[in-house]
Amino acid sequence: MQENMTSVLAFILLFLNISLLNGQSPPGKPEIHKCRSPDKETFTCWWNPGTDGGLPTNYSLTYSKEGDKTTHECPDYKTSGPNSCFFSKQYTSIWKIYVITVNATNEMGSSASDPLYVDVTYIVEPEPPRNLTLEVRQLKDKKMYLWIKWSPPNITDVKTGWFTMEYEIRLKSEGADEWENHFTGQQTHFKVFDLYPGQKYFVQTRCKPDHGYWSRWGQENSIEIPSDFTLKDTTVWIIVAILSAVVCLITVWAVALKGYSMMTCIFPPVPGPKIKGFDTHLLETGSPSKYKVDRRLALPGRFHKLDNAGMLDS
Repeated sequence: MQENMTSVLAFILLFLNISLLNGQSPPGKPEIHKCRSPDKETFTCWWNPGTDGGLPTNYSLTYSKEGDKTTHECPDYKTSGPNSCFFSKQYTSIWKIYVITVNATNEMGSSASDPLYVDVTYIVEPEPPRNLTLEVRQLKDKKMYLWIKWSPPNITDVKTGWFTMEYEIRLKSEGADEWENHFTGQQTHFKVFDLYPGQKYFVQTRCKPDHGYWSRWGQENSIEIPSDFTLKDTTVWIIVAILSAVVCLITVWAVALKGYSMMTCIFPPVPGPKIKGFDTHLLETGSPSKYKVDRRLALPGRFHKLDNAGMLDS
């Protein structure tokens, strides 16, 4: 009996030595790369396989839910591509912890990844925003700005409050190396000022739910800022200045032709009294007793005739 056991062990050791010499070994340890849900309704997990040990290697993903001792295998290995497992709505539960492990097996043995604990609520990475629109606009004071507008991801239900989505935009001019980022909060539009006329700008958007990760940057859109916005304003002011100067020159020339001085135009002479019968000499001397006053100016009961000289007595 002992001889048989010794023979079996020797055969196994010989087989292992031959396999090692041929570069064959058990598979390397796989690693779960990422788990992602686009909408809290489905999710996918991807893994990086380890070395195959020089032999055909099979991979499987197994999982269990917190509080459940039953172990399940991946329901769909095809939908999300190689080395992945897709969980449809039927297999997705929120507020539940998934314990996920990837196993690798070949003729020489097996290995398993470290377990990954997943809560679908916190692995949401939505699709990028859509319908990115760019438009150059002007304020009432003729100041130019870039109006940027977009829509939430198509699969994300934001209106019902199932998602609270935040957004970020980035832009750069043609030829620039670095992007200029702007966080917009929950707004789906944004204004950018201080742009250079004649420059072409590129814009992208991305979004993030209240729990989860930023989406990838969406499709790039571009627009060229017209240069005639500033030229129009400058032209208007030049025309106004020229017309004002012409009006001033015409006014000065007209005044000079009529022989009036500027002081005469600004401070005209005070006209003399126009009352009929009023003696200006009387006003200058201030001696009313020596001169006659036109009787037509006298009020009844106020003046009396004293003598032939027409003296006044009040």
